[in-house]
Amino acid sequence: MAVKLAGGARRSRGGRRRATPMADINVTPMVDVMLVLLVIFMITAPLLTVGIPVDLPKTKAEAMQDPDEPLVITINKQGKIYLQETELQLDTIAPRLTAITNNNPEAKIFIRGDKGIDYGTVMGVMGELTSAGFRAVSLIVETPGDSGDSGSGNAAAPAKKKTTN
Repeated sequence: MAVKLAGGARRSRGGRRRATPMADINVTPMVDVMLVLLVIFMITAPLLTVGIPVDLPKTKAEAMQDPDEPLVITINKQGKIYLQETELQLDTIAPRLTAITNNNPEAKIFIRGDKGIDYGTVMGVMGELTSAGFRAVSLIVETPGDSGDSGSGNAAAPAKKKTTN
C-alpha cells in the first residue's frame, strides 16, 4: 500500500472523488491591478511636473537638447514669480537659488514668462539672476507649430517647448 503525497483527487468508499485543497496562489488578479496602476501613473506623471499655467510667447528658435533637469522660474499673468511651485519676491530669488544650487554658477535656470506681462518684469528676474552670478539662464517659449492649447505651460508634451539663451 503506497501513500499518495502530491495533489489530485482521492477516492472515498462510495467511489466519489474528494477534492483536495489547492496550495498555489493565483497571481493573475494582482498582475491586473499592477498593470492598471502602471498605466495610471504613466498618464498622470507628466501632468504633475509644472503647475503654474502661463501663456508662452512663440518663436522660431531651435530647441535646446539638455539631459539635466533645470530649475524653472515662472512669471504668471499677474506678475507673481514662482520658483518651481513656490511663490517668491524678486529680491529673494537670488539668495534662494544660491542656496539650492550650492553656489553653483553653472546651474541651469529656465524662465517661463507669460506673454501678457511687461518686458521689464522678465528682465528684472534675469538681472537678479545674472547679478547673483548665474550664467546658464534661458527663456522658455513656444514655436509657431505648437498646438493651440493657449499655452497652459504644461509639460505633457516637453518636446514642443523651446528654450533660448
